[in-house]
Amino acid sequence: MHKLLNDSPGEKIMLLGNEAIARGAVEAGVAFATTYPGTPSSEISLNLFQMSQESDLYFEYSTNEKVSLEVAAAAANSGLRTFCMMKHVGLNVAADPLMTLAYVGVTAGMVILSADDPAMFSSQNEQDNRYYAKFGGLPMLEPSSVAEAKDMIKQAFELSESLGQPVLLRTTTRINHSNAFVTFGDIQKPQIQGRFIRDPHRCVTVPAVSRGLHVKLLEKLEKAAGLAESSEFNFVQGSGKFGIITNGVSFHYAEDAVKDLGIEDKTRILRMGFSNPLPEKMIKGFLKNCEKVLVIEEGEPFMEEAVKAFGQEAGIVIPINGKSKNLFSRLSEYDPAMVRKNIANYFGIDYTPAKGVDMADIPEIPMRPPNLCSGCSHRATFYEVKKAAKDMDMEIICPTDIGCYTLGFLPPLSMGDFVICMGSSVSTSCGFSQASDQKVVSFIGDSTFFHSGITGLVNAVFNNHNFTLVILENDITAMTGHQPHPGVDMEKFGLNTYGRVNIEKLVRALGVEHISIVKPFKVKKSIDIIKEALAFKGVSVVISQEPCVLYAKSLKLLKPKAFVVTDKCTDHKDCINTIACPSFYIEDDRVKIDADTCVGCAVCAQICPENAIRPLKK
Repeated sequence: MHKLLNDSPGEKIMLLGNEAIARGAVEAGVAFATTYPGTPSSEISLNLFQMSQESDLYFEYSTNEKVSLEVAAAAANSGLRTFCMMKHVGLNVAADPLMTLAYVGVTAGMVILSADDPAMFSSQNEQDNRYYAKFGGLPMLEPSSVAEAKDMIKQAFELSESLGQPVLLRTTTRINHSNAFVTFGDIQKPQIQGRFIRDPHRCVTVPAVSRGLHVKLLEKLEKAAGLAESSEFNFVQGSGKFGIITNGVSFHYAEDAVKDLGIEDKTRILRMGFSNPLPEKMIKGFLKNCEKVLVIEEGEPFMEEAVKAFGQEAGIVIPINGKSKNLFSRLSEYDPAMVRKNIANYFGIDYTPAKGVDMADIPEIPMRPPNLCSGCSHRATFYEVKKAAKDMDMEIICPTDIGCYTLGFLPPLSMGDFVICMGSSVSTSCGFSQASDQKVVSFIGDSTFFHSGITGLVNAVFNNHNFTLVILENDITAMTGHQPHPGVDMEKFGLNTYGRVNIEKLVRALGVEHISIVKPFKVKKSIDIIKEALAFKGVSVVISQEPCVLYAKSLKLLKPKAFVVTDKCTDHKDCINTIACPSFYIEDDRVKIDADTCVGCAVCAQICPENAIRPLKK
């Protein structure tokens, strides 16, 4: 049995934050869960997917976040407790249904998790999704610890049902990916069979209906504001004239800093866990008892701006600060040392930071930039496109997309010129091909193509644009942890209840006239096929088919066979200077191959001008 399905109330177990959240959803009686995977939220969906194989929970990896939210919205309006999870930029994709679902509401508890990513560990931006709660008029909860995240999601379902509204649960990477002890609670038996009751004057959002729904939304928001005033997740800790207002992991940083600085008797902390709508009366009462206030929040000045407005309304004239050049930045994550230093500076506390460890005699740690894995088929495809274009004396622009293959922009491959969001490679190719006479070759992964690349390709066919799209079909959603997508053969997972969408047939059905299939580990043949695609006037699609090497390893489909650099090598270093596989290294100014990491793709052997790279004889 999956460890998160153990019905053992009181048991303490060390869990990853995302595991704790999944357990909290199970304890809350979740019956229906949907997602499109995205770091830092991916482990939540992995655990729910695994548990769905052993329980009555319905779980699905949806095509994208918009679809995920729409599927979940239907379930939540059929009386089932529903959980929809995504990373912060995923909520941008789901924003269209989110804004109107706020009007429609739900008939059973619905929690939408947004995993924000301060410091952009795995994301293209650092947006603060608290503004989505304000934008949509939806309640939002924010945990400060792993254990609280488990308990808070249960309360989020209760809050959703009391308001008839979806509730946003905002986490950050530091919550999602920390480990802590969590105490199991009772598992509530889910209601797994729903029934939709027709209510067109709530559920059919034509303008005449929506005008009335907007009024009701504001009424629900007012009710939520009352609940925020008495919520257990909003509380004051300590007493004194120094005021700190904080949220999320910053609360614990502030709590520790106050203890370290010895100002517990001078400082009161207001922790915000129910962060939208903010508790106006509570904040005004807090401000009245303070001489000056520091707002500590990662990301944007969401609370700071509201606190200043509340203070002005109440006629409270005290310093209120947070984001400034001398205090907290809108950039990146915070850390305990930063918080301690800024609290000391702001409140005029004598503080001398601990002297750092003298590391003058320790050599600098070599940088290890992110890299495509040894034997990654994307590397071969990038090389082949680059070589084909060079042979044709063709200048190319390479829009790319979100996935492992984004790393192709790094030298020496340098195959990635423009990326903004999932699916953008196809749509921006339309614009580049129309605005410039340069040849456009774009890249997109199979999962990303299903997510949001199809519509761009439809647009390209309809408007008769001129570019080559390379679909990197590696049979899995690789970057976020090997989750399935609509093109995956689920029988490899031992599951036979799924369908499968064939990318070649889909592309052909969209009206693309020139379609090629390449096996990227067959280098010369692939280059020749790609040249034909590049020469085609109009929309051409190259589908590069080779399983993700890590995925193949996990299914024991890969039988690695290492290669070695022989004495024939005359030190051209073409292998390193063109593909830079991480299995290469330099020793005594000679190229070597690490036999423990080489998987035997043989791409380097095919491009070596001296034929000096051969299979290692064991």
